[in-house]
Amino acid sequence: MQLALLLVAAYLLGSVPFAVVVSRLFGMADPRSYGSGNPGATNVLRSGNKLAAVLTLVGDAFKGWLAVFAAASLAPAMEISAIAAPAAGLAAFLGHLFPIFLGFKGGKGVATAAGVLIGANGWLGLATLGVWLGVAFTLRYSSLAALCAALAAPAVAFVLGLDAYWVLACSAMSALLIWRHKDNIKRLVAGQESRIGSKKKSPGA
Repeated sequence: MQLALLLVAAYLLGSVPFAVVVSRLFGMADPRSYGSGNPGATNVLRSGNKLAAVLTLVGDAFKGWLAVFAAASLAPAMEISAIAAPAAGLAAFLGHLFPIFLGFKGGKGVATAAGVLIGANGWLGLATLGVWLGVAFTLRYSSLAALCAALAAPAVAFVLGLDAYWVLACSAMSALLIWRHKDNIKRLVAGQESRIGSKKKSPGA
């Protein structure tokens, strides 16, 4: 029962749509109304407001980290098994992908997954982030960077010796990230994918 309540809380935390919240605070258009329509930092960046994009990125990553940190901190006192932290991280990630506050139509989960990985293990988070940054800065494709990082995460978790629960959680997030990027994969193959910082359509004021 305690684990179930913890997972529900993690899911609700993950459901907080920082792209929408930040955009409203800045008086900007809803990120679902322009560009890719994705409520995430990359799409917010297409508005031209870099600060809003950074705050969205930080917020989405923070909620993933917080879910893991809270679960790991509470698990011993609540006598919950070692599955609590990885399960909570996965629940927060699912909350971002399928947020109850946005009719279960959320973002692609890259930043939230990064926060979960950092919460799991600092080296795991840094290594995966390094893969993302390397691809993003050299090729300027956010989607390709996310796909490469997603593929790397489970392998890095295994190499670092994280327990089976974390390897499974990383594998599940990796599979979901790849699935969420299926349209991007098609555009990458067709040479039609937009690069980081490009504007598909003006979002208006």
